[in-house]
Amino acid sequence: MRLATVRTRALLGIQSPEVRVEVHIARGLPSLSIVGLPDAAMRESRDRVKAAIGNAGFEFPRRRVVVNLAPADLPKEGARFDLPIALGILAAAGEIPADALEAYCFLGELSLSGTLRPVNGVLPAACACGPAGQQLVVPEGNGSEAALAAETDSRVADHLLTVANALIKDSALPKTEPAVADKPARVADLEDVRGQHQARRALEVAAAGGHSLLFLGPPGTGKSMLAARLPGILPEMDDGEALEAAAVASVSGEGLDPARWRIRPFRCPHHTASGVALVGGGSQPRPGEISLAHRGVLFLDELPEFSRKVLEVLREPLESGEIHISRAARRATFPARFQLVAAMNPCPCGYQGDPIKACRCTEEQVERYRNRISGPLLDRIDLQVSVPRPERELLRPDAPPGESSAAVRERVMAARQRQQQRQGCLNAALDNGGIAAHCVPDPAGGQLIEQATERFGLSGRAYHRILRLARTLADLEGLEGIHAGHVAEAIQYRSLDRREATNPDPAMDA
Repeated sequence: MRLATVRTRALLGIQSPEVRVEVHIARGLPSLSIVGLPDAAMRESRDRVKAAIGNAGFEFPRRRVVVNLAPADLPKEGARFDLPIALGILAAAGEIPADALEAYCFLGELSLSGTLRPVNGVLPAACACGPAGQQLVVPEGNGSEAALAAETDSRVADHLLTVANALIKDSALPKTEPAVADKPARVADLEDVRGQHQARRALEVAAAGGHSLLFLGPPGTGKSMLAARLPGILPEMDDGEALEAAAVASVSGEGLDPARWRIRPFRCPHHTASGVALVGGGSQPRPGEISLAHRGVLFLDELPEFSRKVLEVLREPLESGEIHISRAARRATFPARFQLVAAMNPCPCGYQGDPIKACRCTEEQVERYRNRISGPLLDRIDLQVSVPRPERELLRPDAPPGESSAAVRERVMAARQRQQQRQGCLNAALDNGGIAAHCVPDPAGGQLIEQATERFGLSGRAYHRILRLARTLADLEGLEGIHAGHVAEAIQYRSLDRREATNPDPAMDA
């Protein structure tokens, strides 16, 4: 009777808890049993492991083999446990030294020939192995991903026999190397946008303070074009933010593109996307689009065409920056600190208020169309900006380009630096205490926002969001105080609130 233990790691959200693979070989009829809440893919690993061990030149034990995955109450899924199970069986059978396994953590899927295949979720495991003092061994296909966790000693192997020989001979496996891109990926430049000065200004304000943004206008006015250029005026992610975004991509199974390292993600799901696709879920929870947009931009084009139930689930992550997915068997939490940018037409036909093409919609149709977006969700969008049809001369190929993303990014980074030095976070993330401390306007500005609140029936949330916007406008100008002009411009960015007011004041629309 022999016993061996191998360390590996499971996936729980973007966390990677340790799992101990305990292998027991005893007398009895030849069999292989795996216990400890394995899923269907893991139960099938019995045949893969048997074939891989035989094709690697070892003899599978002709006895009763029991594999326990501890802790037993943690669900295990996928083929990531093939390699540690095979090594545990070889150690328990005396083919490799069991004490040589203590310092290692193993991940990898086995082919029938014993070749190691890449698996999902290696980066969270690599980040967890460093603090635990473990050396991580992964397939060659996961080497560049594991190398992103600089604090962890990660090694690669291409075959079960390669790992076994390294353990037998006490030799070192090759170190992982980060993938190097020939050149960084190109990000759409804001100079491609001609005209649209108010929309460009709103995009800069949103970038400077981390605010959510809604573009409202007829088809073809550049709403999607503007949204796609937001990542280009945002500062690059630091190492911590880049690792967070890469960890979500690793868990989801999307490949990590070295050319987009540090570039903020831009996700643009179609309006037919389901709730699970947008926010994550499934029987074994997986991250959705809002988590894949973590530390980046989530763009929802044709916003009213999304299912209302799907849009409503955005309300919590917009406030908290994370999404909790609960299932009968498990509960997972994924980060979702994204910047929301949305676009919509003013009416079903899209041409309400257009000076060239007449609108064919009735008032009832327009109201029904806009009511697809709930008031609470709309209340959480800081900037609501109209994007009119551009002038024709700006559409010509020889029209002068707009201001470049690089120039705008300099102002955005300066404003963000002021916010971090003053309060340690962006203005969009200020809580009530932070608003009271840093977003107090001058007397004229305070009087103006009080009048706007009463005239337009603004909610308390809208009131606070106007103050945050005014703070960002002052930061862009490098001013410590918030003046009436900043408050007035912030009020102008609540166009839907003002449009739906029952008794608007023409002076405030001027």
